[in-house]
Amino acid sequence: MSKLGDLGARLHRGEVGYDFIGNRKIWYGLSVLITITAIVALAVRGLNMGIEFQGGAVFTTPKTDVTVSQATEYAEEASGHDAIVQQLGNGSLRIQVGGLDTEQSDKVRTQLAEDLNLPEDKIAAELVGPSWGEQIANKAWTGLGVFMILVVIYLAIAFEWRMAVAALIALIHDLTITVGIYSLVGFEVTVGTVIGLLTILGYSLYDTVVVFDSLKEQTKDLTKQTRFTYSEMANRSINGTLVRSINTTVVALLPVAGLLFIGGGVLGAGMLNDISLSLFVGLAAGAYSSIFIATPLVADLKEREPAVKALRKRVLAKRAAAARGEDGPDAAEAAVVGPRAARRGRAEERRG
Repeated sequence: MSKLGDLGARLHRGEVGYDFIGNRKIWYGLSVLITITAIVALAVRGLNMGIEFQGGAVFTTPKTDVTVSQATEYAEEASGHDAIVQQLGNGSLRIQVGGLDTEQSDKVRTQLAEDLNLPEDKIAAELVGPSWGEQIANKAWTGLGVFMILVVIYLAIAFEWRMAVAALIALIHDLTITVGIYSLVGFEVTVGTVIGLLTILGYSLYDTVVVFDSLKEQTKDLTKQTRFTYSEMANRSINGTLVRSINTTVVALLPVAGLLFIGGGVLGAGMLNDISLSLFVGLAAGAYSSIFIATPLVADLKEREPAVKALRKRVLAKRAAAARGEDGPDAAEAAVVGPRAARRGRAEERRG
């Protein structure tokens, strides 16, 4: 068996593990910091909305020797607006200029033909109205709202409402971070970006549901035993599915990274960035939130229940007795939950 597979088996059996739940305040603080950074970036820099949302014109030239930088300079001088120029596979250029109406588009086309030394009738012009992008955005918001409602209903039925709330917070967390990254790096927001944002919701939810399913299985009849608290079982569920979550995330990120860094960066295929950045950031954020946000939130909510509170007191009391040498086996078994579980239990008992 490989070292990673052996580690996964040991994590699943609870022989080793990291105390995710015990250190949850660190991850909460980190997530709050990242979220605040994303919100500030959105407030200060805003989003670089693509032509589909702000309207404008798209000019496509035949094959030309003019470089992208030269074409960008020509387009910006002719229009007075920022321009995005991409070189297509056949040597032609695609020039996007936002904020142009029909009359302005005709003037820019004429000037581009002169600057690029091309016949004007060989330059194709397509005018895009902002209303189309607004319709796409409205439909995306509607789809997002319906998705969130269905997710909450499904998780509340399949698991419980606390897990539904935690999953919803994790999804909002992932979306906020992804949109904030777009604002920080200045990538253009296009229809492809919207598709990417909607796609990552499923990936983000997948890892969360895997952990929740393990937690649901392990906490059956939890209050009938006095060895583990709910938080400790939640910690075991995270550790038990940790290697699986890492493997699935890495496998999903590899092709997306190829699109983003090789296709979009090295080869200059800028249109690939529209969807690949949202997928890359969203997949990474989804894996993070399922481990460090969603499950710890469930543990926090469950620990407020009277029955779970009572269980915690019984577990701590039994461990205190074990520490005095009255019940050694349970103390040893408690140690597999986490490296500091028994010690932390004794400390909480003394504070109680």
